[in-house]
Amino acid sequence: MVKNKNIASYKQTRRPQGSFIARMLADKRIFAIIALIFLLLILVPLAKSYSRKRMIEKEIEGIQQEIASFEAKNSDLREMIDYLQSDQSLEEQARLSMGLKRPGETVAVITESAVGVQITKTEEVIAPPNWQKWWRYFAK
Repeated sequence: MVKNKNIASYKQTRRPQGSFIARMLADKRIFAIIALIFLLLILVPLAKSYSRKRMIEKEIEGIQQEIASFEAKNSDLREMIDYLQSDQSLEEQARLSMGLKRPGETVAVITESAVGVQITKTEEVIAPPNWQKWWRYFAK
């Protein structure tokens, strides 16, 4: 019986206490590796979502700039429409294109000869044919 007691006491001293997970976490190297794996599992999706967020923010900023430029063009076009629909624009177009005048208004037409500008006629220069140009070039 003494032998059985020695074997039983030997098994108790050599066998680690606790479960398999508790023994694994007790070892510092294995605990560091497990902690590093969990940290990577958390950080990789976080980095992906951050980069996706930055890309979406840049796209939103570009679209906002585009909206601002369209709004500026839209306001310019509204001003042009308001001007073209005004009485001043209609009167200006009637004067320029149709030669109309207001009642009691006198129209003075200034011709170029009255200002002192002389018009001289220039003769049209006719270029010689291409074969003559080559003949003169090689004849020199």
